[in-house]
Amino acid sequence: MFLSTLALQSNVALAEGAFSLTSGVDYSSGKYGQTQSTNITYVPFIAKYETDDTTLKLTVPWVKITGPGDVVGGSTPVVLGSSNRPTTTQSGLGDIVFGATQTVARFGETNPLTLDLTGKIKFSTASASKSLGTGKNDYTVEADAYKPLNKAVTLFGGVGYKLLGDPTGINLNNVWFGSAGLSYRINPATSAGFMADIRQATMSTSQPLRETTIFISHKFNAHYKLQSYLTHGYSNASTDWGGGIMLGWMY
Repeated sequence: MFLSTLALQSNVALAEGAFSLTSGVDYSSGKYGQTQSTNITYVPFIAKYETDDTTLKLTVPWVKITGPGDVVGGSTPVVLGSSNRPTTTQSGLGDIVFGATQTVARFGETNPLTLDLTGKIKFSTASASKSLGTGKNDYTVEADAYKPLNKAVTLFGGVGYKLLGDPTGINLNNVWFGSAGLSYRINPATSAGFMADIRQATMSTSQPLRETTIFISHKFNAHYKLQSYLTHGYSNASTDWGGGIMLGWMY
């Protein structure tokens, strides 16, 4: 959930459009309410085109999962039950995600409150037989708001609804989710902050997701930006610990 939020750090005028590429590595580990741990390595390749009001984003990931096969997915894992199978390691193409975001309103002349609407499709390109994905498409709609309090501090938050495709023999709940956080601009090149994420339980036998994340972002110049983060979970549906580092290049 955190990777898409990092976009709020950009204040570049994009009326004519800008293209960017981002990649890095995300690692998470947790038991997710199971008896055995699941470790997930997620390497996304993200292509993004954005103007002042519109953003189009395509994410093509590689994923490696070490565990009993009960936790699938990449940056937002889904618990499919408890099988007590032996731990194995599987890797391959993850689920490709396409998203489109449109700014629908700005309120105020100075430090305006900005409202965005986003639609996403998660295509079932990850192998279900290798327990890398559910084997079904997911569909998401969400609304996000950003409000600078001054030149240094920005508040942000969002709420969304996800339609989860049901794997064979498993009934997943469609879920509401939300996030809120704060970003602080340390200097013109560096920002840091924190955010909290919540999500309804994806199964009647699982718990809601509850996580917090701290992050830092540094622009080397007009073209290169490095972003890193650490995440901690507070429920059986959440990762115990996770983190990542991403390098972005803007053309």
